[in-house]
Amino acid sequence: QVQLVESGGGSVHSGGSLRLTCALSGDTSRGYRMAWFRQAPGKGREGVAGITQEDNSVYADSVKGRFTISLNNAKNTLYLQMNSLKSEDAAMYYCAADQYLWWQPSLRELDFRYWGPGTQVGVSS
Repeated sequence: QVQLVESGGGSVHSGGSLRLTCALSGDTSRGYRMAWFRQAPGKGREGVAGITQEDNSVYADSVKGRFTISLNNAKNTLYLQMNSLKSEDAAMYYCAADQYLWWQPSLRELDFRYWGPGTQVGVSS
């Protein structure tokens, strides 16, 4: 079992920055991959960025060049640095993890069994 807890959400003006953090605990003895997802009101959950412990990463087109995902394996902590935030980035952000095919980064919701409760990000123009 794996537990995830996100932090770092908040409200910023358009063009601002935030860094989200996700702490992973539990059974971390096996390899795992992690990702950030988001869900805006009235919309489905979408993958934002994914990463493996070997530092292979993947990004949604909408955030490429603005968001950076990173993983501190020693601390079992996942980060999402979000720069140049836009109003359309406002959403609940979720951290996700899974051990299956851990060497392949993914943005598919179905690829992840473990989810955090989420942290809210607001962006005002």
